[in-house]
Amino acid sequence: MVEEVQKHSVHTLVFRSLKRTHDMFVADNGKPVPLDEESHKRKMAIKLRNEYGPVLHMPTSKENLKEKVPQSASDSYGHKQYPANQVGQEVEYLVTGTHPYPPGPGVALTADTKIQRMPSESAAQSLAVALPASQARADANRPVPTGGEYRHPGAPDRAQPAGAVVMEGGNAKNSALMAKKAPTMPKPQWHPPWKLYRVISGHLGWVRCIAVEPGNQWFVTGSADRTIKIWDLASGKLKLSLTGHISTVRGVIVSTRSPYLFSCGEDKQVKCWDLEYNKVIRHYHGHLSAVYGLDLHPTIDVLVTCSRDSTARIWDVRTKASVHTLSGHTNAVATVRCQAAEPQIITGSHDTTIRLWDLVAGKTRVTLTNHKKSVRAVVLHPRHYTFASGSPDNIKQWKFPDGSFIQNLSGHNAIINTLTVNSDGVLVSGADNGTMHLWDWRTGYNFQRVHAAVQPGSLDSESGIFACAFDQSESRLLTAEADKTIKVYKEDDTAKKLIQSAGSQKLLRERDFDVFVVIAVFVFLFRFSLALMRISSHLCSG
Repeated sequence: MVEEVQKHSVHTLVFRSLKRTHDMFVADNGKPVPLDEESHKRKMAIKLRNEYGPVLHMPTSKENLKEKVPQSASDSYGHKQYPANQVGQEVEYLVTGTHPYPPGPGVALTADTKIQRMPSESAAQSLAVALPASQARADANRPVPTGGEYRHPGAPDRAQPAGAVVMEGGNAKNSALMAKKAPTMPKPQWHPPWKLYRVISGHLGWVRCIAVEPGNQWFVTGSADRTIKIWDLASGKLKLSLTGHISTVRGVIVSTRSPYLFSCGEDKQVKCWDLEYNKVIRHYHGHLSAVYGLDLHPTIDVLVTCSRDSTARIWDVRTKASVHTLSGHTNAVATVRCQAAEPQIITGSHDTTIRLWDLVAGKTRVTLTNHKKSVRAVVLHPRHYTFASGSPDNIKQWKFPDGSFIQNLSGHNAIINTLTVNSDGVLVSGADNGTMHLWDWRTGYNFQRVHAAVQPGSLDSESGIFACAFDQSESRLLTAEADKTIKVYKEDDTAKKLIQSAGSQKLLRERDFDVFVVIAVFVFLFRFSLALMRISSHLCSG
């Protein structure tokens, strides 16, 4: 026989649930044991004795302590015990450097300092002025802990803050901390904006590299269509096409010392072209994988190439011999640059490091590990002894010869493929998403951002910039892009030097907004008056 389930009201069920919940959580097994005040006091007293015993009795008599007290007694822990003041005798105490206050060794405890644990500003100033003359000379030449700072016994003195100045007080020099001025951003140099004025098409694949010849008559590009094309710089017309590579051409450069053009590609080949015959006259064999970049030494006949095989190779241009193999990187070497001064070779790699190389020894001089992501671009300033490197995390500026860090240029949040700079201090960074930022080299101020439209018929995702270069006059900027075009930019001659500050773009935007508001208000009032006229005419006719 099935037993019927007794039905209860909702009220009863709710209260039963509350009772079960109360029974479950009423136990205090997980609660901490109540603190016993007596045991806590003893514990803290033992801890103070063990850890801070050496500094429990820091106040010592100023001068005649040895005469008044023949020998200081010691307690069972080996710490010195100092006698209490005798009736009618006022012992002047000094505080050594380990005491958190006053802020200097040898400063007498006044009534002010005995009462206050941390100093007020007036007390600190009075202490600085009241520094004894006997201690002033020594204290002026040694760093001292500040008022809220605790220095452990035996720890070395910290350096004096940059804001500390020496004040003359009577015949003694006193060290006092003065408020430091807030750092101010240096005023950036004004540069005219750059505008697009020509788009050159002709390649059938991504344009991966670009170089301008020393005479500034023509420039050369290499593409994923395996061809090298030479273009007239003034008109933008195609002059010549060179075929010979069997894969993407990744680097081209024109020699300033001979009529040669050098190229490299993903087919592991490095070629030397004679521009008088438009033929390949030399091959440089040795790389085990795709060759990503190359550069010529400015003063000697040396060619440097970098490859996906994690090495850079130095070649003798004439004999085709491999002089050195620069090994040390742990991933593909993406870029290489040469200069006449030491270090003569700089490489950037996908292992996130930059290496400065000794050309003679073929070894690394310095390894820079500041970047967190792949370094795909390095550029040397034409006048200053500095260089910049580009990575998705930051653009960083460095100082030769040891690679001292100068500053970060933040804001170009993309994969930076190329960097170039002119002698006027305009640094250009081109990225994989088609954006191009222009910076003031000295201050790192981003004064212009450009995102040119892709060629008609291309996808928006094909707006990538792979290489860029200034011409020899530095009045034209050429970019090699993923939409198979070469874009040419020039300075905007109509731009005027309106505001020479970092907030110029913001002010101009505010001005445009004000004009927009005025126009909107005018249109609203005009429509409102028309509506009133219609209503009045309707009422009159009715």
